[in-house]
Amino acid sequence: MKSPCCCLLSFLLYLFLFSWTWANPEGTFTIRLLQTTTFQNTSFVHTEGLGLLEDIELGSLDKHTWSIHFYQPWVCPALPQSDWDTIDNLLKIYLQQFSHLINEGAMQRDVPYPFVAQCMAGCELYPNRTSRTFAYVGYNGQDFLSFDTENASWTLSQDTNLSRYVWSVLQNYTTLSELVEVLFNDTCVDDMEVLLNYGRAALERQELPVATVFARIPSLDQLLLVCHVTGFYPRPISVAWLRDGHEVPPGPVLNTSTILPNADLTYQLRSILAVAPHDGHSYVCRVRHRSLGNRSLLIPWGNSEVMLITGLMTGLLAAMAIAAVSVLWVCRQRKHQQMAESESRNSILSKQA
Repeated sequence: MKSPCCCLLSFLLYLFLFSWTWANPEGTFTIRLLQTTTFQNTSFVHTEGLGLLEDIELGSLDKHTWSIHFYQPWVCPALPQSDWDTIDNLLKIYLQQFSHLINEGAMQRDVPYPFVAQCMAGCELYPNRTSRTFAYVGYNGQDFLSFDTENASWTLSQDTNLSRYVWSVLQNYTTLSELVEVLFNDTCVDDMEVLLNYGRAALERQELPVATVFARIPSLDQLLLVCHVTGFYPRPISVAWLRDGHEVPPGPVLNTSTILPNADLTYQLRSILAVAPHDGHSYVCRVRHRSLGNRSLLIPWGNSEVMLITGLMTGLLAAMAIAAVSVLWVCRQRKHQQMAESESRNSILSKQA
């Protein structure tokens, strides 16, 4: 029976066989396998898993059967069913032994339950076709162990009884570096030509960014210019503010958010520039993205917008004033008319008397 470490590595590199060939040969691409295992007690263990190629979700782990659910239609056809069966078996063996290893260490080192173990492992491919593997283990949200790919050894991220125990177990598997060398230098390269076209369309997908510029006025002496960019894919993007045609450097007046995901598998961000109202400068939000090619998306903002809003407000207030004066005049006219009619009736009644 294989060690848990070797089983995990085999599973990672089987996935790597078809993931790295989907990538754009001109860039660097990464596949990551994420595992979260919750140890409620010695007899109840809950495991979740997710596979990612860049930001594309390849599949997840069924927490009840430990089987793989594919999210992309091009994942399963990339390998013969016999290979997927092998991966499925290796995955189950690894998860069983992983749970046993951690539980055994927790009981021997009096680690309190419940606790959570997290693993992230995968492979990275560079444009020159060289590659590296990585593996990180976390405990209750903190770094625990990491894998040193150059020396093919595990490194302690925190020095505890449990981490030293797990480190000593993993460190004894000396076949790790040999397995990495064979699979990366031979198997992956040999299968690259066959698997190159799988998933290419998903990785090369491009969505144009949509940008809008508007202003906020938090105080009378400050104006916040907001450039909201959304709907773009892939994730890398460049957003900058130009003042009179020159890029505004990073500083306290410039605040750009992190790139956030949208529900439709695109991304969004905001860049906010603080300026003084009516400072006499022109401002443009510039967006650069792969989908735009060599072009840039330029969205200008000018003080004319504020002047327009101010003009509209002034016009509205003037109209309201005119309406108020008109209503007052009509009321007075009606009052004078009523008084005249009353005096006329009183005069008629006095003559009749």
